[in-house]
Amino acid sequence: MNQGFWGDFRSFAVKGNVIDLAIAVVVGNAFTGVINSLVGDIMTPLMSLLTPGSGDVKNFSVTIPAPVGPAAVVHWGSFLQTLINFLIITLSIFMVIKVMAATRKRLFRKGEKATPPEQKPAQERLLEEIRDLLKERGGV
Repeated sequence: MNQGFWGDFRSFAVKGNVIDLAIAVVVGNAFTGVINSLVGDIMTPLMSLLTPGSGDVKNFSVTIPAPVGPAAVVHWGSFLQTLINFLIITLSIFMVIKVMAATRKRLFRKGEKATPPEQKPAQERLLEEIRDLLKERGGV
């Protein structure tokens, strides 16, 4: 059945994967704000105890004089700050995934114990009863 462009688009847009992706983008955007605050408000002041100056590694740079023309300035602090952000984000996501996996495992394990054992067919239960009676009488 041919739905046309808008019908196909509507089918695509309401699929769970697209909605999940949109939610992930929104949460990821909020998570970036949290990480930026963690780095800027907590990590940077703590790093100031270990580094000279304000502790703001973004401003770290090296000036390489050139024999002719202007000197080259390598802003390695900006790269280091981006690397720190990446490591913190990666560690945070890893920890969230570990907690979710442990929680999921615990929930499924509890769910398995709570389910009643599978009922055997009546014929099989009858045969087991006959077997048990024969054992009691010493016939088996």
